Amino acid sequence: MLYVQQSLSPGEEVIHIGRFHWIYTFNAILSIVWGFTGCMLVLGGSVYFYVNYSADYEPMTGLQAVRALHPAIKLLAFFTFVMGLLRFAQMMVIKASTEIAITNNRLIYKRGLVARYVGEMSIDRIEGVNVLQGILGRMLNYGRIMVRGMGVGEVILPPLENPIAFRKAIEKAKTV
Repeated sequence: MLYVQQSLSPGEEVIHIGRFHWIYTFNAILSIVWGFTGCMLVLGGSVYFYVNYSADYEPMTGLQAVRALHPAIKLLAFFTFVMGLLRFAQMMVIKASTEIAITNNRLIYKRGLVARYVGEMSIDRIEGVNVLQGILGRMLNYGRIMVRGMGVGEVILPPLENPIAFRKAIEKAKTV
């Protein structure tokens, strides 16, 4: 919460800090799993076709069969795995570089690692707060928050843990 702490004005205090739900990290890890699965499918399917449909096939172990594959197939398998790793890294950078907080004066939503994008909305200018939760979100207690402001538009926050407590913190900040 480095940006939030730096941007507090005198007399302003943090009421609530929004945190990503663990399901976000789980989805990031699934990106690696899907990348690895795709890599294994490319290699396994290619070895299967090489073994069953190649005219010059000689009996060999699985690793030797992978080595005998065309370099373009191995490159495709490698890129499939790398895409999963890159998606994981992207999601983790977003998680690490996003700050969401409610103070007694404003809602602060900062995102970005190198370039900084900050959305701040005065608490007294907040017109409405919608909680967006699907069935899984209700069961696991996470959801997105859509905050509508007068003359500002709307801010949709990423999936947060306990969105009802976040909405209540906004209501609490309005009364303080």
